[in-house]
Formats: sequence, C-alpha cells, structure tokens
Amino acid sequence: MKYQKLIKHLLTFFCIITLNFFLPRLMPGDPFYFLSGEQGEIVVSYSQEEIARLKSYYGLDVPVLTQYGRYLKNILKGDLGYSIYFGNDVRTIIQNRVPWSVSLVLISVVIGGFMGTFLGCISAWYRRGILDKVLYFIMVVLSEIPAFLIGVFLLFCLAAQQSLFPLSGAMKPFADYASWADKVLDIIHHGFLPALTLSIVQIGGFYLIARNSMMTVMSKDYMTTATAKGLATGRILFRHALSNAALPIVTRAFYSLGQAVGGTILVENVFKYPGLGSLIRYAVIVRDYPLIQGIFLVVTFFVIIMNMTADIIYKRLDPRIS
Repeated sequence: MKYQKLIKHLLTFFCIITLNFFLPRLMPGDPFYFLSGEQGEIVVSYSQEEIARLKSYYGLDVPVLTQYGRYLKNILKGDLGYSIYFGNDVRTIIQNRVPWSVSLVLISVVIGGFMGTFLGCISAWYRRGILDKVLYFIMVVLSEIPAFLIGVFLLFCLAAQQSLFPLSGAMKPFADYASWADKVLDIIHHGFLPALTLSIVQIGGFYLIARNSMMTVMSKDYMTTATAKGLATGRILFRHALSNAALPIVTRAFYSLGQAVGGTILVENVFKYPGLGSLIRYAVIVRDYPLIQGIFLVVTFFVIIMNMTADIIYKRLDPRIS
C-alpha cells in the first residue's frame, strides 16, 4: 500500500509538470512577441533578428518535444531555468517571494483554524439551537464566497474609505526605519488585510469540520457521564470533547496549508502583495515560460507534500487506519 501511494503521488506529479510545460506554450504569443492582456493589443518587444537570437539562446528554436526533454532533465537536476524577462535565476526570484506567501498561508491557517474550531465547538454545544442555526448559516455562506471578493470588500471598506490600512504592498517604499521593531510593525500593518482575508476564508471550513466532529463525539456515553458529573462547560468542551474530535481538524489543517496557496495567489493580486501570486500574474502577462513553470512547480510540490503529510499525520493519530 505504501508503494502504491508513492507511485500514485509520483504519477500525479509527473502529469502536473507535463501540463506545467505545455500550458504556457498554448497561450497566444511568446516571451518576445506576445499579446498584452492589459491593453488587448499586440506588443513587439524585439526585432526579428533579436527574437531569433534570443530564441536560440533560451532553446526555444528547437521542436517542442526536444524542449520538453530538456525541461525534464533540468527538473531532475533541480534547475528551474533562467527568467527571460527578469534576467535572473528562477530559483533566486522564487526564493525572494516565497517567504511573503508562506507567511500569509501559515497565519491564515492558524487564525482561521483556531476561530473556526472554537465556533464549531460552541455551535455543537448549542446544537439545534438559535445560536447554532445562525452560526451555521453564516459559515456556510462565508465558505462559498471567493477569497478575492472578500479581499476587494476589505480593501474598499478598511483601506480606501477608512484609510486604516495601506492599499497595496508589503512595506512602505524607501522607508528608513528607526529600529527593527518599526520595520516589523510596518510589515504587519501592510499584511493585516491579506492575512485577514485568507483567515476569513479558512474559518468556514474549519467550523464545519469541528462542528460535525464535535457533535459525533458529544453523542458518546462518556460525554454524557462527564456532563452528569457536573464538570464545567469549558472543561467538557475543550478537554474531553475536543481532544477526541481533533483528528479530522488536524488533518484539515494540513490540507488547508496546500489549499491556501491557491487562495493566496488571488488575494496577493488584490493587495499587490509581493508574493508568488503577484509574481505569477506578471510572468503570465510577459509569457516568461521558465518563471511560470518554476512557480507552478513550487506550488504543486508544496500542495502534494502537505497532502502526503496530512495522510501520515492521520495514520499516526489513528493507528486503526491501515
């Protein structure tokens, strides 16, 4: 079973990197002669002689299957290629952007997981009551709203109208900070709305998982016994019930780490946050094939690793699962 699972993940990864190679090349234009999605017009960046020379330099003048073979060899060597537009190593470019995206993902899963689990526990305790019905309705609606719409709403209300937060970016441009604490506070100030947006998206999923799991646990006989002993509500909920209902919640947390990567790509473009999301948008506009492939490869790898980790953690927490 272990080898079958590993083979399944490897085949999935192979299919994804194959699509990763061919999909950018199916877009109209190329890195030197492309369609501008912003203006809807054709933009010629180089002369025909320069295009021929650059295609030869980047290996784009050979058949696509030959390019594909070179791409697979480079992937095996850990070489993500060289960015055509930015003129830098793709790995270096991605390494500079990854911390911004990863920080948003981790913060959103922690905050969203905590709030969703807490509200799920409260809802399960007051099951079928008014509070449970209101919370359930709000969370179901909330979980169906796309992340970028929540981001646009918060951007208009809290940044544009109230001027409580910056409209874009991760730091104040050309700022001369008096201390590292001022720099950290500025980063937090800029990242608050993107993190809040992703956290709100996560709350609904965690709430539904926690509510269902808690309701199952609270129907058990040992929970009836704990209630009959007159234990405090908080102790019954968060010590006895939650400890037994934590398995699907923990698993959800690891799956959410992978899913949140997709959400942060859209949210970063709303707030012009300098993570992988805004980078991939620009890479697509300029048809930078190596950069597009590198970003998708890193995101895919992260999602697969998180899913595999969730399976491992699930089996560790519940030995009954083979």
